[in-house]
Amino acid sequence: MKDIFKNVLTRPYRSIQKAIIESQDKESVYQLIQRQIVNQYRIAKINGIKPYDSVNEAGFRCYSEYEEDGIILYILSMIGFKTKKVVEMCCGNGSECMAANLILNHGFDGYLFDGNESNIKHAKKFFSSKKDCKLYTPKISHSWITAENVNDMLRDVEATGEVDLFSLDIDGNDYWVWKAIEIIKPRLCIFETHNIIPSSLSLTIRYTPDFNCWSKKGHEQDYRSVSLAAMVKLCKAKGYRMVGAHRHGFNVFFLRQDIEPGLFPEVGIEEVHNNYFTRHAQKNRWPLVENMDWIEV
Repeated sequence: MKDIFKNVLTRPYRSIQKAIIESQDKESVYQLIQRQIVNQYRIAKINGIKPYDSVNEAGFRCYSEYEEDGIILYILSMIGFKTKKVVEMCCGNGSECMAANLILNHGFDGYLFDGNESNIKHAKKFFSSKKDCKLYTPKISHSWITAENVNDMLRDVEATGEVDLFSLDIDGNDYWVWKAIEIIKPRLCIFETHNIIPSSLSLTIRYTPDFNCWSKKGHEQDYRSVSLAAMVKLCKAKGYRMVGAHRHGFNVFFLRQDIEPGLFPEVGIEEVHNNYFTRHAQKNRWPLVENMDWIEV
């Protein structure tokens, strides 16, 4: 049955492949494809079918750097869109981020933040150039994100309460910022973790509000972020469980504990780290920074 369903999932692509080639408005065609996929996932759930054993099987890239767009769409389709709000911290220039696909192809309200003023300028230009944002663009804010200001940042743009997706990837104080957040209650979270750190170690960096790993040189740039074990521990304390990751094992997905535990059970750290990229990083990069100022949490 699962193989039959996977075959059905490919039909939207096959059936409108010609339309994509011939269409002058390819973005509208891409929207149609994704919305058909959403409907197929919803039908699967109604019929008690779980299309994939691992969430990374659902991956595809539209605006995300890797295949996170497909994983996000799969999980949210199966648990249902509720608030249609997405919050992303460190959105870059907007054209490559976790929120763009939901905003442009699924009508989500976006609340985006970045500490680089140039990125904010480009992100505003990117979204304002899209037909789907002609009347209402996402709220895009320039701010250096810290544990002290993060709740005020969210409150200032009226990003409060329940949101469907929260993405955090600031290459630094990720652990401390997520620990400090109280004003939003995400249903699904995606965090970048630093998978050069061995699976058994619960570590993060020492907190300083102005931390910037990219001001360092060479291997010292690898002193940043948080280990997966530490993020799992923090998320459990905040009421979330790990349900999977993309295929390289550092962008990791967490669902709130009250949402579909049977459909998306908790997965283990070793499963997420069981990939070539992680094994290579832990073997070759971790020894260069293991004696730096890591904090056990």
